[in-house]
Amino acid sequence: MTYTWDFHSVWQYYDLFLWGLWISVVYTFGSIFFGVLIGFVTCAARLSHWKALNALARIYQEIFRCTPLLVQLLWFYYAFPLLIGGSIDNRVAAMLTLSLYVGAFYAEIFRGGIVSIDKGQREAAAAIGMNPWQSMTRIILPQALKRMLPSFINQSVIQFKNTSLVSVISVADLAYMAAVVNGQTYRPLESYSVMAVLYIVMLLPLTQAADWIERRLRVSD
Repeated sequence: MTYTWDFHSVWQYYDLFLWGLWISVVYTFGSIFFGVLIGFVTCAARLSHWKALNALARIYQEIFRCTPLLVQLLWFYYAFPLLIGGSIDNRVAAMLTLSLYVGAFYAEIFRGGIVSIDKGQREAAAAIGMNPWQSMTRIILPQALKRMLPSFINQSVIQFKNTSLVSVISVADLAYMAAVVNGQTYRPLESYSVMAVLYIVMLLPLTQAADWIERRLRVSD
């Protein structure tokens, strides 16, 4: 059996693909922004001497790192409203889940970068009269950021792919729009191939940039 490709009928809905791509980009950058904030707060809690705070931060991390993102999306959209006694918009549920999910990974990236710096540098900073805040901002973080950057970029690239899962709660991202086009044209091969190509077009430059940055940092070491 010979399959006859027909991209013309699918590409008539190019505006849906472009709108879905835009929504995917918005959720990617939005969740990265909130995820960085959550990650910094969680990282600070993990590095805190307060055991209760440390334990709560670790519990949050393990929950979100050890359960699939798909399960988290379904839970926040369908189960969480039952706990709060109300409803939650699917777009809010998507952004909340994506942010909490990536924030758990960012927190570990930040924590790993900070603890990788030799403790002797903190001691040396204290010896010349720096307080802990000055030591962290002037000595530790500038070195740690360099070590965090490759992992941070890679996790952010993965986050763009993760946004495809929000379609399961009817958020009109690229994957959702591809399904809509398929429903209109009955051309699944073409519809999902266009979707795949758009993901590649967006992600390939980012992955190449991440590899380039990692090589540059390795050389500079």
